[in-house]
This record gives sequence, C-alpha cells and structure tokens, in this order.
Amino acid sequence: MISPEIVEEIKFRSDIEDVIASYVTLKHAGSNYNGLCPFHNEKTPSFTVFRASKSFYCFGCGAGGDVITFIMKAENLTYVEALEFLAKRAGITIPLSPEQEREGIRREKLLAMNRDAAKFFHMSLNDEKTGATARDYLYKKRGLSKAIINRFGLGYAPNSFNALSDYLRARGYTDEEMAIGFLCGVSKKTGKNFDMFRNRVMFPIIDVSGNVIAFGGRVLDDSVPKYLNSSDTPVFKKSRNLFALNFAKANASERLILCEGYMDVIALHAAGFENAVATLGTAITPEQSRIMAKYTKKVIVSYDSDEAGQRAASKALSLLHEVGIDGSVLKVVGAKDPDEFIRKNGDKGNIKFKHLLDNSESRFDFRLESILKKYDLAIPDQKLRASTEVCDMLADIYSNVERELACSAAAAKLGVSRESLKTDTERAHRRKNKEAERDTKRKIIMQTAGFGDRINTDAAKNKAASSAEDTILGLMLLYPEYTIKVKKGEIKLTQDDFFTAFNKKIFAKILDLTDETGKFEFGMLGEEFSPDEMGRITELRIRREKLTLNSEDILLDSINKLKNENSSTGELSDIEKILARKRADTEK
Repeated sequence: MISPEIVEEIKFRSDIEDVIASYVTLKHAGSNYNGLCPFHNEKTPSFTVFRASKSFYCFGCGAGGDVITFIMKAENLTYVEALEFLAKRAGITIPLSPEQEREGIRREKLLAMNRDAAKFFHMSLNDEKTGATARDYLYKKRGLSKAIINRFGLGYAPNSFNALSDYLRARGYTDEEMAIGFLCGVSKKTGKNFDMFRNRVMFPIIDVSGNVIAFGGRVLDDSVPKYLNSSDTPVFKKSRNLFALNFAKANASERLILCEGYMDVIALHAAGFENAVATLGTAITPEQSRIMAKYTKKVIVSYDSDEAGQRAASKALSLLHEVGIDGSVLKVVGAKDPDEFIRKNGDKGNIKFKHLLDNSESRFDFRLESILKKYDLAIPDQKLRASTEVCDMLADIYSNVERELACSAAAAKLGVSRESLKTDTERAHRRKNKEAERDTKRKIIMQTAGFGDRINTDAAKNKAASSAEDTILGLMLLYPEYTIKVKKGEIKLTQDDFFTAFNKKIFAKILDLTDETGKFEFGMLGEEFSPDEMGRITELRIRREKLTLNSEDILLDSINKLKNENSSTGELSDIEKILARKRADTEK
C-alpha cells in the first residue's frame, strides 16, 4: 500500500489539467475545462475537468474520477501502476512496502525468465541440427533475412516436452514460475511440468519498454492450434498489447498499419514499412484502439479479403472510429497479402505498395462496398433494398456537409438520382434522431428506476433506499465535516443501515480514509474501486455539488428515509417468507 502522503504528493505535482491536456484538447468553460471525451466517440464535448475539485467527469459515458483514475483508464493501468506512471512523470520516487518489493521481485523474475526463454528459443533456431526445419521455414518459405530474424528475436521451440523447462530450471526458475509465465503446463496425470511450446517457430512479444512479456508460436507440422499464444500472466495482458509496437511507435506519426498476424507484420517491416503492428491472437479490443490513438490519428487495416477478414475489418473500423482514429482498409490486388504483393512486383514492389496504402479505402467506402456486394443492382427489387440499406448507413453520418457529399458518391454507385437518395437519407436521419431521443429518455427512466445498473446492481431492488444512499454519500464526499460527525457518533449512521452492497462499501471506505481532522484524499478510493466505479462515485459528488440545498438537515432526512426503507424492506421479506411457506403447504 502506498501511503496517503505519497499519493497526495503525486497528485499535487500532477496537475490534472496538464496531464489530461496531453490526451485531450481542452477549452475554457467558465471556471472549468471542456473537451471531447477520450473514452468514447462524440461530436459535442461532454467531458469536463473541474479545477476546484481536481476531478473529471464525462456526462456522456459516465467516466470520472481524479488524475489517477484518468491515467488508469487512458493507459489501461492498475491503481498502483497509474501512481508509478505519474510519479515517474513528476520525478517522484515511491518507497516500496515489503509486499510491493516481493511483488516487484516476482515481476522482475518473470520478465528475466521470459528473456532467458527467448534466448533459448533463438539458440535452438540457430542450432545446426535442432533448428533446421524452422530455419527452412523462415529463410526459404518466408524469405526472411538473418537481420530481420535477429531484429525480432525469432526462435524455435524444440519438439520436446522438457527442453525449455530443463534449461530454465538450471537457471534457477521454479516450476511454479514457469507455469505462471505460461511457458510450461502441468500434467493432470503425473503432476509434472511439460513445455507449453513444442515444435513451433517462436515470436517474442516485446512491450514498448523492451521487455519480453509473452510469446506466440506457429506449428511446423499439422498440429493444432496453428498458432499458440501466451495466456494472460502477471506481466502480460493480450488485450492491452500490440505486436511490434516497440518498433512501430517511432514511425507511427503519419499512420499505423494494423495486420492480422506476426508474419504479416514482420514481412512489412522487412520491406521497410516499420509502422506495422498486429493484435495478439484475438480480435481488436477497445484497449488496443486507445493504445493506437496515443501514437497516431490514422490506421490502415490490412486484413484478409475473405468474409471473416472483412467482418473483422468492419469491427476494427468501428472501434477505431470510437476513439477518434481515421480508419481505412487496404485493398491488395493481384496477391493474397502485402508480402506476396511486394515480392511479385520486384524492385517496384515498395513503391506500388505505398501507392496502395495512400489509396486505401475509407470507412465510408468500405461500408458502402460491403452493402453493394450483397445485391444485384440490375434487379429493381434488390436495387431498392440496397438503396434503403445505404440510406440507413448514410443517416448515421453526423456532419451535414459530410452526409451530403456521401449521398452524391453513393447515388453514383447505386445509379439513382442524388436528390431522391438525399431525401430518403434525411428522412432516415430524422427518424434515427427521434429514436435516439426516445432511447435516451428510456435510458434515463431505467436509470432512475435502477434497472440495468451494472455498477450498483442492488439499486433496482429498492430505489428509494438507494436514492437516499446516493444523497448521503454525495454529501459526505462533498463535506468531510459530515463524515467526522458520523465517525464520532454525533450522526447515527452505520454500514448496517445501507441497503446496497456497493454504497455500503463506499461508505466504509470514506470513513476509513477520513482522519480525525476531516482530511480526506478522494484519490485513495481508486485503490479499492475500479475506474468505472470511480466514475459513479464522482457522479455522486458532482450531482450534490450542482444543488444549492446541501445542509445537514438534508443529510439527516436522507438517513431517516434510508432507515425507514430498510425497516419496511425487512417487514416485506417476512411477509414473503410467510407466503412462501403457505405456497409450500398448498403444494403438499
């Protein structure tokens, strides 16, 4: 646990406006700052930085908290990792507790074990006898040079159940550490370790700091799965990393190329396109989209042209759009992938491939072509269905100018008049706006009733009680003097008075973090609550802050309401028990 004094010093030297301004373009809005939320796609700014409370809140998606919470969400870090990130930024050294030192040593040992495993795989590849088949695959079949193999640290996992484990064990690593690092599995029959990667070309996964954090392995025979990737470990989360970003980050300012697999990326780097990255055995995740948004504003998706690849490309474009990235799709003509295209075109391969990149298909063109492929426009009925679907797609475009230009392009492709398509599109646009308004109202009603609340799941069971709790907590977060009175017993309120588990947890933590002088460090809540939960807690405080009546009488009235609701809920439960017994007697 990092001491409150250190947390306070880190926050003091990490001005929330300066930190957030490195991610979001902020503009003055009275005494606060507004900007476009970095956590969801929006056209109108709903993201606010509150200077007085040194907090942020998005009125669109509910993200909120302090500077620590912001870094947790923006960088996909844990609470402690976010503090370390900010401390490093501010030039502060965090003294570690014995537990943290042990965890740090464990993490360092896992990283050292991965580094030694990568060395073993690389040595096995270069072994004259052991790595012959793997070298044939990389040098002859894939056409890679020794320089590019060394650059990416490629290797080979021998076709043995214990070659790697014996090597690592001799270097002081335990069977437990090998299992935790996903380098070895444990046999259910014998209880002994076995090498997880066998007879595979190995691809070390390296983070932006140069640490080997995981591995991917491709089979050299007919074994399945074709690719085996490390599962999540204490030093690796596949949803939060990208293959080759350690190299690509230095070449990403203009754009990134997002590929499907390791070999696609390596082939592009070998050809001089060192801005290529790939996801790690999974479809692109929101976290990976946000990571790319840190380095670039344009991503070209280079996926297979088959149906599965196009579906994956469509998903990628949507996620990239949500974080403000201009996404487009690469269309490779006359070859199955970029590597084959570059090689087939010889000396002019790189120039021609760059031309393909420069003329990649925009998100609008990709979506339009995807619709048109489904229909035969020579048949009137299918042409009408295609036009309807295109209008529905065009209606989603926010900008009036952009929508009008897109209408002209789509009309030409469909072979219909621009005016008729524009009329139908505007009608669809108005309909969608009305539906969105209805959905917003329905959402507000549902939220007010507590239904669909993923943060406070008990709220819907007794809305009156949870509403009283929200008022109490909002006031305690806003005025520490109320918390002091609760701690001293001057205001009668305990954990047992709370109905919802989530609010009960907040109440207990506020009491725990408030000292006898009334000093309360809001940021320390982040150690106990997730970023999404911190957003809700921030909302509780902001909601009360916007009201003029926040007196002690309001607090006492809310406490009475809560206690009355709990009392009536208990009576109801007794009635339900009686009814249950009567039903059981009737059934007998």
